[in-house]
Amino acid sequence: MSSPYHKEDHPTPEKIDDLMLRDDDPESGSEEHRTASSVRDIASRIPESLSAIGRDISRTIEKAISAKDDYVVAVKISPEAQEKLEALVQAGVFRNRAEAAGFLIDEGIKTQSALFERVRQKLA
Repeated sequence: MSSPYHKEDHPTPEKIDDLMLRDDDPESGSEEHRTASSVRDIASRIPESLSAIGRDISRTIEKAISAKDDYVVAVKISPEAQEKLEALVQAGVFRNRAEAAGFLIDEGIKTQSALFERVRQKLA
């Protein structure tokens, strides 16, 4: 019997997880279970893939940071660019905005190699 002070305990039903294979399930060889198994397999690889991506990004950034800086240039940037640079610093990707801006400028120059080739030809 339950009262406001002594609630009756009702057993909570076991939560069903679509990704769990149950030993007592008679359809353990069904297409649904093979799909669930594939999904679990793929999901188990996600942390490894993310770690690899993180390592690649870290190596690229470390390489850019370790390059010798020969010049200091003052530039005006938009408020949006300022926010993006600050986000990179806050996330710990770069130590400061200058490093973030330098990296992004170097990457932009690489991306615009066709433009710089035309400039080189014009200046030759």
